[in-house]
Amino acid sequence: MEDCKNNNCIIDITQITKTYHLGKIEVKALRGVDLKILKGEFISIMGPSGSGKSTLMNILGCLDTPDNGSYLLDNTDVSKLNDNQLADIRNKKIGFVFQTFNLLSRSNTVSNVELPLIYSKKGSEKSRKAKIYESLKSVGLIGWEKHKPSELSGGQRQRVAIARALVNDPAIILADEPTGNLDSVTGEEIIAIFQDLNKQGITILLVTHELDIAKHTKRIIYLRDGLISNEEKIECPIDAAERLATMPKLEDKIVKNC
Repeated sequence: MEDCKNNNCIIDITQITKTYHLGKIEVKALRGVDLKILKGEFISIMGPSGSGKSTLMNILGCLDTPDNGSYLLDNTDVSKLNDNQLADIRNKKIGFVFQTFNLLSRSNTVSNVELPLIYSKKGSEKSRKAKIYESLKSVGLIGWEKHKPSELSGGQRQRVAIARALVNDPAIILADEPTGNLDSVTGEEIIAIFQDLNKQGITILLVTHELDIAKHTKRIIYLRDGLISNEEKIECPIDAAERLATMPKLEDKIVKNC
């Protein structure tokens, strides 16, 4: 259990439970989860299908509320907030990155990244443009501002999604299987971006079913049957940038296989 002294916890959940009612069937998704995450951590969450990963991420992301228990997000008790309050804190505190990117297909890169700023009504048009540029630069997408998702590769689409997650300066980024639809090299490039962002002080939680991906993070949380079954601290996380330097590019693999 991590130490939350000196207000150093960004996430502090205690005895969180969640049960879904599907007709006459009760599904106990979470059975009393305790989890503390310090500011600046990079954590992965693993577990088999039905272990409670998605439910936990939905609650951490303020997309759902627990039945019981408490949830402090950056010292704010969000356990009992109403839908409007949850939407507000979600937009201010949390950036989301999904496996399927969740981009607007008819909008270009800039418009997709700008969405959180529109919802939050933050800043002037000039400050928004500056923020969008900063976010795109951080993920290496300068020059791709006018491209629509259909004109981008899978890795570029995920970069757009990360830029969108960053544009409101969130306290935490929640990434759900962000490399699941990507080849190994592109997936490693995405993890390298997350590691760089984490070095800048952003707290990152990543759900993955791949142990190799999880070993890029600093701590692995294992879920099973709605409870945390184990935690593993990674003393020497895999450095994605170093690994990329030794990996053959995709086009090189194609040439070698011809």
